[in-house]
Amino acid sequence: MPEASIGHFPDVGSSYFLSRLPGHFGEYLGLTGARIDGTEMLTCGLATHFVLSKDLQLLENALCEVISSDNATISALINKFTHKAHLKQETFFKRLEFINKCFSKTTVEEILLSLEKEMANGADIWIVKALNSMKSASPTSLKITLRSIREGRKQDLRQCLIREYIISCHIMRRTVNNDFYEGARAMLLDKDKKPKWMPSELDQVNEEMVNRVFTEVDDDEWVPMELPDRLNATNIAKSNL
Repeated sequence: MPEASIGHFPDVGSSYFLSRLPGHFGEYLGLTGARIDGTEMLTCGLATHFVLSKDLQLLENALCEVISSDNATISALINKFTHKAHLKQETFFKRLEFINKCFSKTTVEEILLSLEKEMANGADIWIVKALNSMKSASPTSLKITLRSIREGRKQDLRQCLIREYIISCHIMRRTVNNDFYEGARAMLLDKDKKPKWMPSELDQVNEEMVNRVFTEVDDDEWVPMELPDRLNATNIAKSNL
C-alpha cells in the first residue's frame, strides 16, 4: 500500500485491517508500502486461501457453476483448489520480531531512528528498503498513516471507514498541503519521481496539522459519509479476517 509515496494514506478500511495484523506488521506495511506475496498474506491474516495462479481460472469456472449460495458449499469448493503456503526464509513476516521492535514506537521519527539503529548493527536489505521508502514519502502522509492505523485499533469497521473518508476529503481539499496532487504529478503523471513535499521534513509537520485532517470538514456544503444500517462491522470483519 504505497499511498504515502504519493501524498495520500492507506484508506478504504485499511486502518481497520492493518491495525489487526500480528504485532505491528500493519504499521510496517502502511508506512513503507512494502509488497508481500500470497503466502505472507495468508500467514498474517490478509487472505483466507492460497490458490496457485494457474488454478485461478479453473476456480472461477467452478464457482460460476455453483448453484447453492451456502457458505459451507462454496468454502468446500475453494478448498479443493487451495494449496498449503510455505513462507520463504527471506520473507518480511519472518522478521516480525524486528519489525515489532521498530514499528511499535510512538512517533514516525522514533520509528525511523529505531530503523537506523538496527541498520547500524547490520545493513539488512529490508531495513534499507524501509528507510528509503519512508524517507522519500510525504512526511505529512506518514504521520497521518501512523495515527490512522493506531486509531483503527480502537474502532470498528464503520468508524474506520467514516474517519478515513474525512481524512480523504481534507486531502482532496488541500486543507493542510498540496502533497497528494504533487505526489500524483511526480509519481504517476510526469513520472520524474521528484515530489516536492510541503512540509519537506517530519519535524515541520506539527500535531495541529495532523489534527485538522481528522476533524470533520467545516463547510456547509460538505456531506459526511452515511453507511447503510445493514452494514454490520463485526460480522464483516470476522468473515474477512
